[in-house]
Amino acid sequence: MAFPSVPPGAPVTLQIWRPQQQGGVLISVIIPLANGEAEPAELLSAMPDDVEIILARGGTRATSMNHAAAIAAGAYLWFVHADTSLEPAAIRALLGKLPNDQAILYFDLRFDGGMLMRLTELGVLIRSRLMRMPFGDQALCLSRHNFRALGQYDESAIHGEDHLLVRKARRKGLAVEPVGAKVLTSARKYRRNGWFRTTWLHLRLTVRQAIQPLG
Repeated sequence: MAFPSVPPGAPVTLQIWRPQQQGGVLISVIIPLANGEAEPAELLSAMPDDVEIILARGGTRATSMNHAAAIAAGAYLWFVHADTSLEPAAIRALLGKLPNDQAILYFDLRFDGGMLMRLTELGVLIRSRLMRMPFGDQALCLSRHNFRALGQYDESAIHGEDHLLVRKARRKGLAVEPVGAKVLTSARKYRRNGWFRTTWLHLRLTVRQAIQPLG
């Protein structure tokens, strides 16, 4: 479900599951949800027992994720969209990359669509690996310390708060590093709006934001 336009200061509701283990939490999984969006049961069931899970509902995507990050207990913040599907191998691959305080980590994407989505996957791979510009649907993960040092997600951005965070990470000297595994995400907006129209819109908005100076 897409996040609608909301007025500044719209409330965010947090739902938190914390592991019962002793000691600190390594990963806080932050899942933003729009108002009225159902809990992602399949995604939640895929999570291991030793991670903290925070569902952040309401506000904009940026404000909801920032609210969740502000109370997260984990040393690392893993931002996962609700329409993401995870295989056990993806979680193992991420755990194998941690601890890592020198990088922002991302997954490669696989879409639940036909041949045109294979072209989109190739474009995502080129954008991520060659241009070092992964987006939020690639399940970004970075240390809580670095997230706060980067100023969190830009709540003033109309779109592309994930893109801006990655740009700030690169400017700070963090590596933009692939986890080495894929996550599955929904292609419903491509089916709803058309592949060519959606691809062109994403490309136009990305280029427009990329040429703007960072604050």
